[in-house]
Amino acid sequence: MSEPIGQLTDRMREIFGQVVDRYIDSGAPVGSKVIAEKVNLSPASIRGVMQQLEERGLLTHPHTSAGRVPTEMGLRLFVDGIMQASLPQKRMRQRIEAEIEGRPVEEALRAATQTLSGLSECAGVVTAPTQEVRLKQLAFVQLDEGRALAVLVGDDGSVENRVVPIPPGTSSFALAEVGNYATQKLAGLTLSEASQRLRRDIAAHKDAVDHAAAELVAAGLADWSRDGDNRPVLIVRGQANLIDESAAADLERVRLLLEELEDRQEIARLLDGARDGEGVRIFIGSENRMFALSGSSVIAKPYRGVDGEVIGVIGVIGPTRLNYARVVPMVDFTAEALTRRMS
Repeated sequence: MSEPIGQLTDRMREIFGQVVDRYIDSGAPVGSKVIAEKVNLSPASIRGVMQQLEERGLLTHPHTSAGRVPTEMGLRLFVDGIMQASLPQKRMRQRIEAEIEGRPVEEALRAATQTLSGLSECAGVVTAPTQEVRLKQLAFVQLDEGRALAVLVGDDGSVENRVVPIPPGTSSFALAEVGNYATQKLAGLTLSEASQRLRRDIAAHKDAVDHAAAELVAAGLADWSRDGDNRPVLIVRGQANLIDESAAADLERVRLLLEELEDRQEIARLLDGARDGEGVRIFIGSENRMFALSGSSVIAKPYRGVDGEVIGVIGVIGPTRLNYARVVPMVDFTAEALTRRMS
């Protein structure tokens, strides 16, 4: 835990803020002469204040002759007590909303993550809702004697097409009939529930539907349901953003981070820790065990569904020197935009 910001003098606070701002901007240690251009003090006086800040654990210097850089504890103090964040620019907000609007859920999540990644210049991550899709419409188009194209529409707007085998002699009328039956009688059920209901109706000889075609649909719905359960619940986009010009000086850290991003289960667990609470969660460096080696930060916020319950988390992963004042509002706005899309 860093000390309260109120324990710093106004001079210490001003110089500390200048060091952090310059470091975030350049990624390089910040010297007293650079700060003197912004603060009405001599370089010698600034060095004295920097030394005090270093003694408090807020700054450090990587080389004896170099300037200072903020420690993880210093970055935490900056984020919690000094940083001034504001709403993203209007064009950024419009871009985020335009990418999400009107898309099926999974496409919206991928687009939101890709857009957030590009705007923040970090890797974007999102956990997808785990609830099973509910059936809205089912239709078939016969391709030939033994195959048909099945088109399944979910109540979340998702559309999935599959080529399925059909029993010999199945007519296009029988396929249309069972598709209409599924749409009229099974809409609103999850795919596994729809499959079970259809099998019960077949066994009870309810409705005059072709039983061979109906059995095919029941099996197909069950397969779709199992496939949905096995889909990855984590989407990662924009890893290439982590390899920029500044990364050349710190290739080992970038290599470690890219390796850590391959562990999808650990990232999902980390994001799961951000599900509680209303606001944006910020994990800096070793504050989370997963990214302790690479010294990376995570900014994340949950988004909600129709009933107001948290259904996922979206965020970014990047170096600890990322521009928190710029990126935190982006993550916050994207999570809110997704909540509006899901509601």
